[in-house]
Amino acid sequence: MGNERLGILLRIASTLAFALMAVCIKAIGTKVPLGEIVFFRSAVALIPLVAFLWWQGAWPDGLNTNRPLGYFWRCLAGVGAMFTAFATIRILPLAEANMLSYLAPVILALLAWWVLGEKLTQRRIAAVTLGLSGAAVFCVPAFVGVFPSSTIFGIAFGIASAILTAIALIFVRRLTNAGERAGTVAFWFAVSCTVAGLITWPFGWVWPDFDILVLLIGAGLLGGVAQILMTMSFGHADAAALAPFEYLSIFWAVILGFLVFAEIPTWSFVFAVPLILTGAIVARPKRGSLSKTR
Repeated sequence: MGNERLGILLRIASTLAFALMAVCIKAIGTKVPLGEIVFFRSAVALIPLVAFLWWQGAWPDGLNTNRPLGYFWRCLAGVGAMFTAFATIRILPLAEANMLSYLAPVILALLAWWVLGEKLTQRRIAAVTLGLSGAAVFCVPAFVGVFPSSTIFGIAFGIASAILTAIALIFVRRLTNAGERAGTVAFWFAVSCTVAGLITWPFGWVWPDFDILVLLIGAGLLGGVAQILMTMSFGHADAAALAPFEYLSIFWAVILGFLVFAEIPTWSFVFAVPLILTGAIVARPKRGSLSKTR
């Protein structure tokens, strides 16, 4: 293990890069179709990812695998998670969209019990209870008509994204436990999202103006760099040392949402976020770590 302080700094930088990526996506809004955003986010991210793999000496031989079916299911769930996550960012404030993503570890605790046969301990039961309670607190205002009806769609996309992320993480766990490299998993995920985004081209892509093109490229570069920084951080510090800093993404989302989009967190967010984050923290495995799908 390397320099722990450097690992922590890299992890913090990765959370900020992911948050800035979300800012780019939200700033684009509905000016280009969702599939086009997914394409640019993934295709451009391949540039830093390929450079990183080459630097590690894993290009191109390190991309070989004997588990294509595992990659297929991981990528299928991950593609769905990316589409729904970006739809959530379009509709909800940044902080609220980010908060819903932390339901993924809670759902993962259930899936690990159901799919992998892992023991449903008191710790995991507590995590699920806290996470789902937070989701319920956040959802109530939308369903009783306090918030616009569009918020319901944003919440639905956010929950769907968390479920799909948890499913993807099940396959990530299987692949990494079988010896697959994190960089290889990230590369094929980016390729699959690029292809999935490109498939939507016949459904009405638009030619972006200069400002939107800058945002599209920025989202891709920031997403790719964030993935690399996160991967590098685990090479310098234990997952247990890095875990607390992952939750800085909520802080970045609140600050950037306010500064860039004048978003002010709702009271339901204020009450829900401690429940969901506590559930995510409790749901974390004591050893090891899984990266969120972005």
